[in-house]
Amino acid sequence: MKYRIHSHRFGETILKNDEEFKEIWTEIHDIIQSISDDDIIKTFKEKYAEKNKSLSSTLNDLFKSEFVRRGWASESPIFQEGEYRENVWRLDFAKDNLSIEVAFNHSGTIAWNLLKPVLASELNHVKKAIQTKIGVIICATQQLQRAGNFDNAIGTFEKYVHHLKPLNNQLTVPIVILGLEAPETFKVEEYVNAANKKRGRIEEIYTTRLDDDLLVNYDDPLFEEELD
Repeated sequence: MKYRIHSHRFGETILKNDEEFKEIWTEIHDIIQSISDDDIIKTFKEKYAEKNKSLSSTLNDLFKSEFVRRGWASESPIFQEGEYRENVWRLDFAKDNLSIEVAFNHSGTIAWNLLKPVLASELNHVKKAIQTKIGVIICATQQLQRAGNFDNAIGTFEKYVHHLKPLNNQLTVPIVILGLEAPETFKVEEYVNAANKKRGRIEEIYTTRLDDDLLVNYDDPLFEEELD
């Protein structure tokens, strides 16, 4: 997959140039780029086409498989105390001194997803289970939101970047936001099945048509909250 990068507090510069992070930063790039359109289509058709309308579960599945295969801890707790070990207090992935959130959920969780790398990196009155130094957020661009038939209300790359300015004083650690671009060879078309449920089907298309269909209208509001 192709992706865009936005850096907070020099996150990308640190990952690219600090010897502590160079190897793991390259690994993150390799993982994202290793996921092809064919991989997405195959996984969607085999596991999710009958129950999902978007690529959300498909991409979560593919990322989890790749990160775990390369030794990343999945669903890593931030704190040791039992009352703070449920899912809301967990990182999607962690390795060495870096945490990752793969975020295709509602835009209302953007601030929390941005704050979790801070909780994982800063000292806290609650005893820590992990100590990181930098965070990475992987999310969908507006183009992928449309091509992948995600809900209008998901937190997109553009919305994450928009949140950084007012949260600057709270987000005290370096963070890099990676926005996944739309597939080049297909998109997901929504339809209603025999049970009157919304589902998605793969429609293979030419790159030029995809570009025409998925041009972003920047006059559209960033925070449209209605669900499909």
